[in-house]
Amino acid sequence: MRPAGVRMTAPSRGTGLRSMIRFPARARCDYTGGVAKQSRWPIRALGRNRPLEWEPDPRRASFASSPRDCATIHGVFCRRWTRPVVVDPRPAPAGEVSKAMANRKTVYNEASFRALKGLEPVRQNPGMYTHVVHPLHIVQEAIDNAVDEALAGFGRRIVITLYRDGSVEVADEGRGIPVGMHPDEGKHVVEMAFTMLHAGGKFNKEASESAYVIAGGLHGVGVAVTNALSKRLEVTVFREGAKHSMVFENGDVAQTLKSVKGKEFERRTGTIVRAWPDPKYFDNPNIPQGELEHLVRSKAYLLPGLTTVTRIEGKDGFEEKSWTYKGGMPQYFDAMLGGRELAAPLFTGERFFEEDPKEQSAEIMPGEGAAWALGFVFKGAATTESHVNLIPTRSGGTHELGFRNGIFDALRAFMDTRGITPKGVKLVAEDMWSRACFTLSARIVRTQFHGQTKEKLTTKHAVRLLELCVRDAFELWLNAHPDDGKRIAELAVEQALNRLRKGQKYERKKSSGVATLPGKLVDCASGDTSRNELFMVEGDSAGGSAKEARDKDTQAVLPLRGKVLNTMSKDSRTVLANKELQAIATAIGVDPHGMDDDPDLSGLRYGRIVVMTDADVDGGHIQALLLTFFFMHCPKLVEAGRIYVAQPPLFKVEVPAQGKGKSARRIYCLDEEELDDALALLRKEGVKEDSWEISRFKG
Repeated sequence: MRPAGVRMTAPSRGTGLRSMIRFPARARCDYTGGVAKQSRWPIRALGRNRPLEWEPDPRRASFASSPRDCATIHGVFCRRWTRPVVVDPRPAPAGEVSKAMANRKTVYNEASFRALKGLEPVRQNPGMYTHVVHPLHIVQEAIDNAVDEALAGFGRRIVITLYRDGSVEVADEGRGIPVGMHPDEGKHVVEMAFTMLHAGGKFNKEASESAYVIAGGLHGVGVAVTNALSKRLEVTVFREGAKHSMVFENGDVAQTLKSVKGKEFERRTGTIVRAWPDPKYFDNPNIPQGELEHLVRSKAYLLPGLTTVTRIEGKDGFEEKSWTYKGGMPQYFDAMLGGRELAAPLFTGERFFEEDPKEQSAEIMPGEGAAWALGFVFKGAATTESHVNLIPTRSGGTHELGFRNGIFDALRAFMDTRGITPKGVKLVAEDMWSRACFTLSARIVRTQFHGQTKEKLTTKHAVRLLELCVRDAFELWLNAHPDDGKRIAELAVEQALNRLRKGQKYERKKSSGVATLPGKLVDCASGDTSRNELFMVEGDSAGGSAKEARDKDTQAVLPLRGKVLNTMSKDSRTVLANKELQAIATAIGVDPHGMDDDPDLSGLRYGRIVVMTDADVDGGHIQALLLTFFFMHCPKLVEAGRIYVAQPPLFKVEVPAQGKGKSARRIYCLDEEELDDALALLRKEGVKEDSWEISRFKG
């Protein structure tokens, strides 16, 4: 059983990276030892031969000009750097790999070691500390500080101003950053905040000694990252009856602290931060106004009484928008649903532990808890949104897990008590959550996030905390509203019966939006299958980076958890019992099938399905397992030329700007040969050899 003689086609959009695509002119698929292997057909480079119908790029070295061409992700996330399967999975002989590298002159001694100081680690590898697609996240660091002040009870108004020169200003009415000398460091505290990593006022979480019991800050690197990645940053602090100001350039102090006292400052407190993000650190130097407004608006929703303002400078002055929501969470949820009909009234509530609840859990601290709004819809995709200490957690985390567990346990208890569950039907959580929409705002004292970007909460006790908050409350609500509870239960039972009828498959989403999938699918907006692409990546870390680098209109990302099941000798029922493979089948919209079957491909949601794993042994193993799944259980997709493997480059060359009006360049090279060609081209252009910097990715 093999799709022999299948014609494979390469992605056709864009020309910038075509000379780097590798593919077989005509490939045949063999099954050998459980691994899909390419037969001995010639492999050609598009820059040298022309087996396809379009003209190849005549340049040997292609320059990426936008984040859609190249963006960092465990090496490089290249949307067009893909080749159709299948490739020989056997590694190249070690001699071939090392021969070219041996010809390069390298020195490795004591002088090779270097300790990065101050803000150097951020500038050296900004992707470890923030998103590099655009500067919004470094602005969010300043916004989060202002929100933390409001959350602590200081200041009720935050103003964000976006100027035409690319700078952005965040002003609050909080207590103001302390400006005195630090007793141990011998520096002004405000200077430490902007020039030292892991320095801040949010580390001590005991109420008796901390300025912030509940806050989003954890690592103490927030505004220091903002400063490190800005050409210029100005900070003004109103505190203790005076105006204090400092200026930084490229992360260093350009103007020492200046203080001016006056009657006009006696009653004024707060902090104003204005930053000019440095374009060289970002793929796109412009801050997306839509995302900025959504972020600022959500702060007002989640903290009733807080007023947030955006001021966008245009040719005719400033366009100002203001948000204040006294209704809080329910008002936010109504806006999020967009007028969709609910199967039952909204379930809203909040619970915060004011006293130490040692009888429930010794880890839960006073002030911790959550507020939520939950609704169930008849039609459409499930929409969810969660926050921790008013910071959006786009990838969910332990607070979402606890919330989901508590709600599902309450519904199951209600159904068991009233005998609603049909005989022989076993509900699973997805049966209920496929029709549930919610917004969740948790407050955690000791927060732990996955990475500095804080998109996923990993605080362990948050699971228990949220279960305590919502389980009993929802069960009481269901029993107080039995008719509404019955309608919610009927929705879940209907989903369970559909799942059983379809052979243990969950309902698929046919349109754009957010799907509730075990694999955390981040979907694209377009409904055009021919343009849509699905990237399957390793884990949430790669998924977060891919999500930032993707084209939101046409590219979806599905993070996978570890190595998937080896499906070489498994039947379709066993395959669908595996959560990761079930998530893949649900996401792509095609059921597992055999070579002799006639599957329904009308539900296919993506024109290209790309396996994008790390260029290491584990990544190669995951790639082989996924290809085995597609060849054994989705061969018609392979035959249709829908399956691709991402081929990341081995080298990146950073070339500084050459003269006025010219910008810096990044050149990505697939292998040693292309690196040599790129360097030769740079020499021909007159670029000095000591000016560029070469980085090698793993692989």
